[in-house]
Order: sequence, then structure tokens, then C-alpha cells
Amino acid sequence: MAFTLAPLPYAHEALEPHFDTLTMQIHHGKHHQAYVDNLNKAVAGTSHENDTLEQLVASAGSISVAVRNNGGGHWNHTFFWESLAPNAGGAPSGKLADAINAAFGSFETFKEKMSTAGITRFGSGWAWLIKDAEGHLHISSTPNQDNPLMDVAEVKGTPILGVDVWEHAYYLKYQNRRADYLAAFWNVVNWSKISERL
Repeated sequence: MAFTLAPLPYAHEALEPHFDTLTMQIHHGKHHQAYVDNLNKAVAGTSHENDTLEQLVASAGSISVAVRNNGGGHWNHTFFWESLAPNAGGAPSGKLADAINAAFGSFETFKEKMSTAGITRFGSGWAWLIKDAEGHLHISSTPNQDNPLMDVAEVKGTPILGVDVWEHAYYLKYQNRRADYLAAFWNVVNWSKISERL
């Protein structure tokens, strides 16, 4: 069964002024759609054409570069859209807040470290908040469309929150100011969804 692009869980303009409408239209409708289309082409007629997206991502490094790039792109973006919401942001509460404080000392320190992981990722990639096998939280980053679930990940874990630092995610509004984009990101984080993942 072919993979498909799900609609955004909110309107393209819903994250204004932090994420602009045109970027959301292009990012979701063009970039994410291209990952879906290219993933379908990459697995068609192969022994992996009936694998789930999670199965493809987990073994992406041993399948093909096309599956690694496009399977990762599809998984990462689906995860990213669900991590965002209009009228969101602020600070987490409950068990998530406790876990962040235990791991990083404070929410502000966590935000600083997560933003730094995104700012210092050379070229294109992602910054992640992940949970390890023991349930502890860590921050990591991955190149291109890799993620911490992949067999090729330097730091493995279960993603809880991820932020896209490819230029296509922010260049129309923020140009080369990745730090400004990451500062805006905190205004649209859907903490209730992140809490569910924990």
C-alpha cells in the first residue's frame, strides 16, 4: 500500500506570525509531498514495499539511500507537524516538566540546549529531544532526514520532540537567521502532544 500525505492538523495560516503561511504551504504541500512520492518510488517492486514506515525507518541504513532520505523525511515531517499547534507554546507541566527539570536542571536550560543543537547542526538536519531505554531524556541532532530511530543514528532513542532546521523550514521568513526561527518555534510547541509521547 502506497504512503500518503496526511493533511496538516491545522490551517496553513494557523501558526502565524511565528511560522508564515507561505512557508507552511510549501513545506507541507511540496517538500513533504516530495518525500512521500519518492519513498513510494523507492520501495515499489522491492521486498520492502509492504513494510510500515516505522519498519523502513528502523532499518533505513541497510535498505537504500533513497529510503533513508525519503522515509526519514516522511516520518520526521509527520512527527513535526503533530508537534506544533496554534495558541500553543509556553512551558510544559506535570510529568514532562518534571522529566525536563530532572534531565536539564530547568526548562530554560533545556530550551537553550535544544536551540543550540539546532543552531550548531551544520547544513540541513534536525534537533531532537529523545527518551532512552531507561526513560531518561537527552538532546541530540541528526543530519539530513535521519532520526534517532534509525539504525544509522549516532545517538539512538525514542523521539519526544523534534525541530526541522533545513533552510526550507524557515528561509522565506527568517532568511539565514536560524536562531530567530528556533526562538519562534517555542511559541508553537504542542506540549500536550509532547506529554503524550513521554
